[in-house]
Amino acid sequence: MDSFSYYIDKFLNYLEIEKNYSPHTISNYQRDLREFSGFLDSRTCQDIKNIDYFILRKFLGVLSEKKLNKRTLSRKISTLKSFFKFIVREGIAKNNPAASLIYPRLDKPLPKFLTEKEVGQVLDLPKGDGVLVLRDKAMLEFLYSTGARISEMMALKRDGVDLIGGMVKVKGKGRKERLLPLGEPAINCLKQYLDARLDNSQALFINKRSQALTDRGVRGIITKYMKKAALTLHVSPHTFRHSFATHLLNRGADLRSVQELLGHSTISSTQIYTHLTIDSLKNVYLKAHPRAK
Repeated sequence: MDSFSYYIDKFLNYLEIEKNYSPHTISNYQRDLREFSGFLDSRTCQDIKNIDYFILRKFLGVLSEKKLNKRTLSRKISTLKSFFKFIVREGIAKNNPAASLIYPRLDKPLPKFLTEKEVGQVLDLPKGDGVLVLRDKAMLEFLYSTGARISEMMALKRDGVDLIGGMVKVKGKGRKERLLPLGEPAINCLKQYLDARLDNSQALFINKRSQALTDRGVRGIITKYMKKAALTLHVSPHTFRHSFATHLLNRGADLRSVQELLGHSTISSTQIYTHLTIDSLKNVYLKAHPRAK
């Protein structure tokens, strides 16, 4: 009988080689399955064919006692479902004990976004012609111009940006590539920044040591300018992405196009932004409908 750890490794290899999942996603799967393996060890149950729905329910009960938030618990259930679906597909077990597990009902908080005026305030803050100031301005313009995820931006190389054609190629979730247009302000700022650089690094955005910017570094830069703008909203790099989507919809972009630009696999992920455009729709209604007033 092969150990449970053997099947975990087999599944993780499948995610990496066949599904082409990112290292970050695979690490989450590994962590969740190792935790489940530890639970099985405590109950001297390592034969994968003996794992049933009730064992999984007991494991979820242990997780619930840890007061995990619903989103974390939901991810762990998703991991179990994917893992046992793979096990059945490989003919290792006949039935999927995780098939009947139910996800906790998640609250969907509306994403926070900046108004167009607030975005303008932040984008105008970097002043000067030093290379780090030019970098900050180019980075802020890039985030708002493309709506890219922070991970997509940090992975970019210089040759991934076409300043003449005004396009950038990013690699999103599942390592799927997509092309994003760049606005003129972003193109101009990127050109000034790259022209001012004297290093040999291929990374698009770098720190003062000529190393690629980290997630922490990007957040620190954004926090600095948010404080300068005296905006009380807690802003992350993702706030620019939320603002990008909301402003496009407010100005009449169709949902499918915004979905493509954001790299969402399903339209439902994009639909949350329609809730943010209600005021805009009301204004259109009040102006256009003959019996609105």
